Amino acid sequence: MTINKSLASSSLAEVIDRILDKGIVVDAFLRVALVGIELLAVEIRVVVASVETYLRYAEAVGLTTDPAAVAAA
Repeated sequence: MTINKSLASSSLAEVIDRILDKGIVVDAFLRVALVGIELLAVEIRVVVASVETYLRYAEAVGLTTDPAAVAAA
């Protein structure tokens, strides 16, 4: 993958198009413990992408199931 630097500024539409095409995933896990006792645990996954990009991502990480396979089981 190459990175091309452009001297022209990008419009907001171009930036949004790039984000939806490639997608952004923010994955965070926060744990608060005091003296070895877990007080709070928060897990956050945020995905910003087009539907097509998200479905490819979800299939790659196993978040989707095939409805025909579920019906056959």
